[in-house]
Amino acid sequence: MAPLHVEPIVMKRIPAVPVALLLLGAASVGHAAQKWTYVDLVNRLVDLPALAVPPSPGETCAQWSSYDRASRYDATTGRYEGWDANGDGGGFIRREGDSVVIAEMQGPGCLWRIWSARPEQGHVRLFLDDAETPVLDLPFKAWFDGSTEPFTRSALVHTVAMGWNNYTPIPYAKSCKIVADQGWGAYYQFVYTTFPEGTQVPTFKPGLTDDEKAALDRANTILAQPGPYRFDLPRQGATVERHQFAVRDGGEHMVGISGPRAITGLRVKIELPESPADRVVLREHTLRIRWDGEAQPSVWSPLGDFFGTAAGANPYRSLPAGLTEDGWWYANWYMPFARQAEITIGNDGGPARPIILEIEHAPVSGDPGTLARFHAKWHRDAWLPPEPERKAIDWTLLSTAGRGRLVGVNLHVWNPKGGWWGEGDEKFHVDGEPFPSTIGTGSEDYFGYAWCNPTPFENAYHNQTISMNNKGHVSVNRWHITDNLPFQRSFQGYIEKYYPNTRPTLYAATVYWYQMPGGKDPYAAAGVDERAGYWDESLLQTWRAPGALEGEQMKVLRKTGGMPQVQDMAMFEGRWSGDAHLWWTGAKPGDVLELALPVSAPGRYAIKAQFTKAIDYGVMKLSLNGQPAGEAMDFFNPGVVPTGEVELGEAQLPAGDNRFTVEVLGANEKAVKAHMFGLDYVKLEPRP
Repeated sequence: MAPLHVEPIVMKRIPAVPVALLLLGAASVGHAAQKWTYVDLVNRLVDLPALAVPPSPGETCAQWSSYDRASRYDATTGRYEGWDANGDGGGFIRREGDSVVIAEMQGPGCLWRIWSARPEQGHVRLFLDDAETPVLDLPFKAWFDGSTEPFTRSALVHTVAMGWNNYTPIPYAKSCKIVADQGWGAYYQFVYTTFPEGTQVPTFKPGLTDDEKAALDRANTILAQPGPYRFDLPRQGATVERHQFAVRDGGEHMVGISGPRAITGLRVKIELPESPADRVVLREHTLRIRWDGEAQPSVWSPLGDFFGTAAGANPYRSLPAGLTEDGWWYANWYMPFARQAEITIGNDGGPARPIILEIEHAPVSGDPGTLARFHAKWHRDAWLPPEPERKAIDWTLLSTAGRGRLVGVNLHVWNPKGGWWGEGDEKFHVDGEPFPSTIGTGSEDYFGYAWCNPTPFENAYHNQTISMNNKGHVSVNRWHITDNLPFQRSFQGYIEKYYPNTRPTLYAATVYWYQMPGGKDPYAAAGVDERAGYWDESLLQTWRAPGALEGEQMKVLRKTGGMPQVQDMAMFEGRWSGDAHLWWTGAKPGDVLELALPVSAPGRYAIKAQFTKAIDYGVMKLSLNGQPAGEAMDFFNPGVVPTGEVELGEAQLPAGDNRFTVEVLGANEKAVKAHMFGLDYVKLEPRP
């Protein structure tokens, strides 16, 4: 990144200029929401100030999904059963004839988000307000493919990294029921808000009025081109401050703003070294914000993580946060306060670097004491659940008490072994509920994509900003704008973590929420040793056994059954040469696999090899040129592990291709009887 041009510190007030990027639903701040029109609901798609309005009693947000119904809470024992069950593709509520009911809601509400990993041609029918005729009866794929109005606006209805998403609001006055016919596909999520009893909500009709279409078009335009608000065109009554400074090692720089006001835009530019050194610098620098003299800050995060991506500077643009291509980190969150805001940037390591901080703040309409305060906290492994059956799988995103709304999650994963890091469902417990009212179908599904696809993507509401092909750093975020999760007393949010820290697979999260003053925010600042340098990028280098012939590179001369193929082993614990092995599957006892073992010069050699053991591997007889190579070997093991280097004896070998033969003898009595075999490498060491 090019060095910054440093100007003298300036604080200036720019004349107020109304602009088109005024939040469409900003008038809803302080609005009791007793009656919603469809245009009102559409405007919530871009209404960030509305998130600061505390939830009314009876306002909830929940999710129906195809999660594995083996996951359950036993109220009689207080235990969580099958809590890591992972057959999440086809769960449903009940059968009705040849169809299944996949979602059912009561009360006035609105469906905000629909997602699937594999929508197909089987119809999904939407029944509203107890009607016998569906208001929508479409192939499930048509809910996402842009072929049917009003699901045609690309910022709201889109496919990213194999995940199918639809954010078009679908309101209902009394009830909603969703039925799937045979052939609908696999995997679904439906996220909906239930409004307080008595709220007047229109019943969705696909034939929208001109005003309703215009509102969707207007929201789609904003969401299709997100970015920082134009600080050269501030909003009505807003003030823009620009501060330039550098923070020495161990120091900090604080900017104070007197209230009542609301921060409506925050931008930072910092001089960074080239990647990967920027990853450490952005974790050494921190952002801290205190509201109204509070002892503990409501916002504390490493600098880059606060803006929605880690590790390093990964440009992307979304509605509430991002990083522009020219190096401006931005946040558009609405952050009200009553008396004072203190914004502090600290440096816990390394030289002082030029920093530009720009802040837009504006008057608050009404009493700021009626609005919730913005919170954002970064952590690693904090407040894991106490129950043993949950502690082994549930990784805590947020644990808090009070009244507020969850509005976003940014997850940074360090995954040096490669392969899929997640599979784990999100689980959100609201106000002490034992079974979560939101339970998902996989980590990537929560972030709006599917099938562990490593393709980076950006959208107003969800992003994969870096993936390194799932080997190394992964950063994903999701912003809950319309689908924010209200809570009156408490919120506990988790995401399942299938791999242990010792693998190592390591999580770090920044979680964003609004909370009324006086609530419990238990997250403290983390030291620089905890947040920087815990990843070892040398682990990304592929190890190769010296002098080895890779099993996956050996030519197949003959096979009597099964399928030899290459399998990537990087995701498993242990070390395989070249991160792969030759994998023989589908064989049965008596089958033979013959491989070519090339020898460059005739002579006597010691034969060594490394194999793979697993629960479904067999007992094998090994031979070389028709002569036994060691004893028969049992490759059963409860988990997938390398054997380590095994000595197979010595042999006189001619030059050219020698025959290395594997024969299936059977399987251990404890094994799954799949009779698999894995060869990592063979090594020949000359003997005198």
